[in-house]
Amino acid sequence: MVHLIKLAVGVRDVAHLAALQAARREADPPLRHRTRNSPKRAQELCAGGSIYWVIGGVVLARQRVLDIIEDHWDDGARCAGLVLDPALVRVQARAVKAFQGWRYLEPADAPADLAAATGTSGAEIPEEMRRALAALALI
Repeated sequence: MVHLIKLAVGVRDVAHLAALQAARREADPPLRHRTRNSPKRAQELCAGGSIYWVIGGVVLARQRVLDIIEDHWDDGARCAGLVLDPALVRVQARAVKAFQGWRYLEPADAPADLAAATGTSGAEIPEEMRRALAALALI
């Protein structure tokens, strides 16, 4: 199994990502993230892997990758569609330097789910407070 890590460009916080994805899922199901290149390690990714979302320079959430399909951009050009589980799982915040595209993330290097690490989902902590606590290495 392997994961992906990806910048959520233009996304303010996890709630904003959830709202954007809900609208996209309703308008054009199934929920998927389109990417120019299909992952070469697709089988490993679909065997329990997730996409970890970097929001504002910090990994904050993940989603299971259910499938990888051939898809098309709005202009008709071919691309890969990463079919995602709609559930966003919050993870322990971890700062990440900016990069382009996506990168593979080995399971040993992936941030732990917040619920497993703290016993809470983290949804009750305001986003700015979560970032401040993460910067102090308190969560």
